[in-house]
Amino acid sequence: MVRKKKLQEYEERIKQAMAVLGEVSEDTTTPRNIRRAAKNSIEALQTTEYTPAVRASNAISILDEILQDPNMPPYTRVKLWNVMSILEAIKD
Repeated sequence: MVRKKKLQEYEERIKQAMAVLGEVSEDTTTPRNIRRAAKNSIEALQTTEYTPAVRASNAISILDEILQDPNMPPYTRVKLWNVMSILEAIKD
């Protein structure tokens, strides 16, 4: 019962993160490589063959690499930090 509730909570967090990543990936003022990383993160979160924690970890890894980009607009960086904080709460 508790496990099922946690899984639902994690899936909700993943949906929230995907919504924000979707905004970033469709923002034409954001450089292409950053939009591509956001799309790759969405794909990593959508892969159902892994547990929610592994999917979140894969997405965080992709985002962590791209956050070092000096060409990233500040508002995009803040959005990605928020996504990472949402995803970091997901544990196995």
